[in-house]
Amino acid sequence: MLVYIADKDDFLGDVARNRIEERILEAMDQRGLGRVSPAEIESWRNSLQYMKNVLEPATIPSDAGVAIEYRIPQTSKRIDFILSGIDPNARESCVIVELKQWQDVETTGRDAIVATYIGGARREVCHPSYQAWSYAALLEDFNETVQADAIRLHPCAYLHNCTAEQVRDIRYKAHLDNAPAFLRRDVDSLQAFIRQHVRQGDRSRILYRLERGRIRPSKELANALASLMRGNREFVMIDDQKVAYEAGLKVAQFGQGHGKQVLIVEGGPGSGKSVVGINLLVELIQRQQVTQYVTRNQAPREVFKARLSGTLKRTRIDNLFKGSGAYMDTEPNTFDTLIVDEAHRLNRFSGFYGNQGENQIKEIIRAARTSIFFIDEAQQVTWKDIGSVEEIEHWASDQGATVHRATLQSQFRCNGSDGYLSWLDHVLQIRTSARDDLAGIDYHLEVVDSPASLRDRIRALNSNGRKARLVAGYCWDWVSKRNDPNADDICFDEYDFAMQWNLYDDGGLWLEKDHSIDQIGCIHTAQGLELDYVGVIIGPDLIVRNGEIVTRPEKRARMDQSLKGYQRDRKVDHEAADRKADRIIRNTYRTLLSRGLRGCLIWCTDAETQAWFAEQVEHARLGADTPGEMIADAQPPYEESPTAIDETEEHPVRLIPRDEVQPTDNAVPFVDLPVAAGAFADFELTAGMEPGHALDEFEYWAKLPEHIRALSDAFVARIVGQSMNRCIPDGAFCLFRANPGGTRNGKIVVVHHRDIRDPDHGGALTVKRYQSEKVVHPDHGWHHHRIILACDTLADGYEDIVLTEDQASELHVIGELKEVLSDES
Repeated sequence: MLVYIADKDDFLGDVARNRIEERILEAMDQRGLGRVSPAEIESWRNSLQYMKNVLEPATIPSDAGVAIEYRIPQTSKRIDFILSGIDPNARESCVIVELKQWQDVETTGRDAIVATYIGGARREVCHPSYQAWSYAALLEDFNETVQADAIRLHPCAYLHNCTAEQVRDIRYKAHLDNAPAFLRRDVDSLQAFIRQHVRQGDRSRILYRLERGRIRPSKELANALASLMRGNREFVMIDDQKVAYEAGLKVAQFGQGHGKQVLIVEGGPGSGKSVVGINLLVELIQRQQVTQYVTRNQAPREVFKARLSGTLKRTRIDNLFKGSGAYMDTEPNTFDTLIVDEAHRLNRFSGFYGNQGENQIKEIIRAARTSIFFIDEAQQVTWKDIGSVEEIEHWASDQGATVHRATLQSQFRCNGSDGYLSWLDHVLQIRTSARDDLAGIDYHLEVVDSPASLRDRIRALNSNGRKARLVAGYCWDWVSKRNDPNADDICFDEYDFAMQWNLYDDGGLWLEKDHSIDQIGCIHTAQGLELDYVGVIIGPDLIVRNGEIVTRPEKRARMDQSLKGYQRDRKVDHEAADRKADRIIRNTYRTLLSRGLRGCLIWCTDAETQAWFAEQVEHARLGADTPGEMIADAQPPYEESPTAIDETEEHPVRLIPRDEVQPTDNAVPFVDLPVAAGAFADFELTAGMEPGHALDEFEYWAKLPEHIRALSDAFVARIVGQSMNRCIPDGAFCLFRANPGGTRNGKIVVVHHRDIRDPDHGGALTVKRYQSEKVVHPDHGWHHHRIILACDTLADGYEDIVLTEDQASELHVIGELKEVLSDES
């Protein structure tokens, strides 16, 4: 929305006559943009005087267009200053200027974040170059006029009071390349930048066309997002996830011409709420709907942005992912669809101090034709969380919206079962009807004897493509955040244990950082995300006395904000406040204990609680008394034996321990490929895979069918996944020859490369069809141009692995497929 608009000469006159702020206020009042603070008015008076000085030379055309406080559609963001005109190549062009009055700037360790003194305190804020760049990207991706007419946008930042070169530190180079930052003494450079892009005036015609531009996602953005999703197995939908996805598409389409629509999708931990939400975002953008993905919690947004990044620059992804407080001032039906994940975490108020807006649920429904809420009421974990089905239905009725419902039931977090979640409800005494055993559930659950042991086990599990992390209840202050970045936050001296909370600089991306294995996450960085294995420290805020769970809000850390409001509300109704605090603490641990896809390891700070949890796990283990079910004291996969394969199934091979192999046995080593990725690499790179040497290192051997001779250079592996399902069924046992010589072209091989990740298990080992493209030299042989590790599958979503000439030199062929073993072998 255009606020103040004029030609350059008129703008210079308004500033010279000291009436520029009056003109802007009049325009804002005419457009119903509400009241403006005295501080903002003062900023216009100061910053626009500096812009007047920049634009005064006659070399900048007098009839260039000027826009001030241009409000970007579908956001509450305003661009400080735009200058429009024609560039030296006769192309339409706009210079976007982000104005800052800062006097000093400090670097931080976080991407696109600087520190400065603002609002009476030192605060961390967006780098102004990134800010200007993000505004330009919003217009490029969503304004049809910019797309269709190829209007060039050139963002920059002008810090007219600042001389601190830290704003141009090398760590911000990517953002500065996209939007240069000009400081107090850079007037000449800023003028040159403007002349480079605005050589002739346009009398504001471009700005008026921007105002009238239809808001639609660009085809480039839609195609780039769709490309990022293809082959990304993290976002493949199964079962009722696909049903909920189709329901979302139908409701979003219905919202285009049949009034406001609200879809509420309920689902527990790991039911795939986020998977469905991300798929809906991409498809609705593809369908030219203006759509955003919304969460209250920062961590899921940051992780999904990182996982979707590729050819898209970060700012373009950022513009699709927003916090739940972004819609306070958004006009009704600005968006086609808003997709709200973790809707149980929505708050009533917004803003840094939680004192702005009316109600986040109301504001979201008002802002969009269709709102889709993914919710699990059992994951409300702070005092301010108000997201519930009842609350959403109330505001949907208030806004005249039609409500639709859907449910996600398939649990692909806890190894495909919701039985573990039911057991958690029993153990945490959330529901009396919950189950008390884990019969029939293939899930590793264990109580370990010390925090040091928990740390060591999690570190060992975090390998071979698996992700494991430590988390804890928020019962220890985050000392390393404020006082000493090298300080340990959680210490148990008697166990020689000391670790930090997750690093502040990592923000919501804690889970994605390799070094986070050395830190402990909390509910705020773990909720909405998943791991293969989770280690949970249950703190003193939840204890067991005489078999009863007792929650103790007073044991939460002083820095924890999740119970802020408890003491105040307790003065009004102490019983209701105690019940709410009790529910939040139990929900917090239920959420932490359900982060693991494959298993959970537990240690409790309180001795009686530790003994009670160990007893509950033992009781659950006794309920799992049939082959193949969960055994609580079984070792997790890093030291798990192949006998964990369901022995009730019939297999073409029998696995036997190496020490029990007899000379008369027709047996060869068995290799668990996902687990052995690192070990195989070591054998190949150091000792080699010579017959009778490295192969002998494997603990289990496979007894072959009688008609197949067991050779000394052979081994058996079980191939899991669909990437080769045309020739190797999922779960098939296969016989390989180690270190094959001769040509491999066209053959199916097991290979290792440190830079590849198998699409089925994520390890550095993969089984694919080998294709080599060579360049022959008349005088000195040949070299690989590239190597293709080709999938052979009928399944969607798989892509070949292509290695360049440089990468090919580090590829190691471990084995060649000789036979797929079957019951008919």
